[in-house]
Amino acid sequence: MTADTFLLYGTRVVEAEPVRLSAGALSADFVNGNLRTIRHGGTEVLRAIAYIVRDRDWGTYEPELTELVVDQGADAFLVSYTASCTGPDASRLAFRATIKGSSDGYLAFDVSALPESDFEANRCGFCILHPIAGLAGSPVTVEHTDGSVVATKLPLLIDPWQPFKHLRAITHVVQPGIVAECRMEGDTFEMEDQRNWSDASYKTYVRPLALPWPYVLPVGQTVSQTVSLCITGEGKMPAAAATTEPVRVELGEAGQKLPDIGVIIYPDEVEAALANLPTLAELGPQQLILHYDPTRGHGLAALQSFAKLAAAYPAGTTLECVVDGAGDLNAELSAVAALVCQAGLKLSAIAVSPSVDRQSTPPGSAWPECPPLDDVYAAARRAFPGIRLGGGMFSYFTELNRKRVPADQLDFVTHCTCPIVHAADDLSIMQSLEALPFITQSARAIFGAKPYRIGPSTIAMRQNPYGGATKPNPGGQRIAMADSDPRHAGQFAAAWTVGYATRVAAAGLEQLTLSSFTGPFGVLASSGEPVAEGSPRPLFRAIKGLCELAGLAHVAARTSDETKVLALAGRSASGDTVVWLANLTADDVQVDISAFGRGHLVMTPYEILRID
Repeated sequence: MTADTFLLYGTRVVEAEPVRLSAGALSADFVNGNLRTIRHGGTEVLRAIAYIVRDRDWGTYEPELTELVVDQGADAFLVSYTASCTGPDASRLAFRATIKGSSDGYLAFDVSALPESDFEANRCGFCILHPIAGLAGSPVTVEHTDGSVVATKLPLLIDPWQPFKHLRAITHVVQPGIVAECRMEGDTFEMEDQRNWSDASYKTYVRPLALPWPYVLPVGQTVSQTVSLCITGEGKMPAAAATTEPVRVELGEAGQKLPDIGVIIYPDEVEAALANLPTLAELGPQQLILHYDPTRGHGLAALQSFAKLAAAYPAGTTLECVVDGAGDLNAELSAVAALVCQAGLKLSAIAVSPSVDRQSTPPGSAWPECPPLDDVYAAARRAFPGIRLGGGMFSYFTELNRKRVPADQLDFVTHCTCPIVHAADDLSIMQSLEALPFITQSARAIFGAKPYRIGPSTIAMRQNPYGGATKPNPGGQRIAMADSDPRHAGQFAAAWTVGYATRVAAAGLEQLTLSSFTGPFGVLASSGEPVAEGSPRPLFRAIKGLCELAGLAHVAARTSDETKVLALAGRSASGDTVVWLANLTADDVQVDISAFGRGHLVMTPYEILRID
């Protein structure tokens, strides 16, 4: 790595380098006790096999590994270790793990867990991730726990629930003539489509969600599970591409306009925004998304502060209005409209969603009481006549996919995403970009050509639909479901943001929001960051670039390796083309830009680069 890690990640803590395990054509990366990027002949077969222990809020424990042994031979490897998790009540779960791999294409991961006291968990066992690239919509063979075998397909559009239940094994084609069977023993497994949460995988996990959770692992009762992978066949594996070959960038045809760019503004951040108006003007967002939540005490003062900001920075304004829904909807929304009028706040649009819909309803759970959405939208339309009305989910696509709103009453639909619901390592976050085109395609399949907005979508989680709260992160660590993330302050976030905009560009969004202006999701720095407090984070340049592209015709741009570099291009009415490149990796990458009449260049880790 050639750059300062603090500038890249907003922290000097670097993730541990994986240990590469190999046995003939079989290879895997051993990371923190689990396996990532399991390949055969260079082709990814599984994205991960991981033994996961999750708490009552679906937070993931970080087990402490001891007695680690890694034995790498010429044709086989063997890994063993002991680990433990300690609960908030000092309860403790210990487990012993063994991983074996051989050149005949066989891999086995075995774990025996022993609670040293009653141990509460929402999940304790294996998660297996199948990649989506090249597999989405492809044929698979599923073996169920009753012994039945079914030929089926992985979902192409995102399945809101579980595509497969009562799983014992799943087999797919790796390459013509080569198949991989993943077998799971020790419990009942089922699969969910993790693209719902923008994870780039199908996840097969232990213990059906229809069973009660959290549950207790009784003291002294051993829990044993095994996941095995068997790769067979005589097909010819493709030759691996040369790692030194530059990534080529190519431009295609121009299409729909690129979306307006918004920033989310919370009431307690208005004063900081007013104090930095020249910087806000330099950033240039076309939309201000004003978050208003009466269930958290927002009232006239919040709306008056929004009015002051809207007057100082003229742009489109959307009130993101949480609906309590506990009483008469007409009275509630009419009262909000009266306060908006009293505050002097001029709105371009309002988006409404019941507060209860910010909490997820997992499979097997009872849906909470909620006012009918038809009634919510009708009341909002009566209270705010003459302005555009939006609805959907203020949480994630998961919730919108599971509770599909009556969009015929709406002028636009909206939802957010967050890449750290399940995992927070650097690779998983960047891989989440692969899932975004499937999210937009699935949304379009549901809502057709209805105007469509996404955001605010940020690395950190602004609300937790799956537990009591987001995870505090005062130490600036890489943790799932955290309310702040150090990488937001580094170059990493800039690359992820340009990558995000690139992956959704073909969807024809009318608006995209990927940051706030100040605060933990903002483009301006807090104290203790790689840049001085109040100055622009690296993210600022990314958002500013997207604001400048807004309204230009999207030009299809492709790269020869989209796991490394993504390209976003826009063309003005005069025919001028602007291209933004994002290096999604922690390595220097050579890029061939001969398509622009130039030669090669080297992009540094997580660099974003503008080409005119």
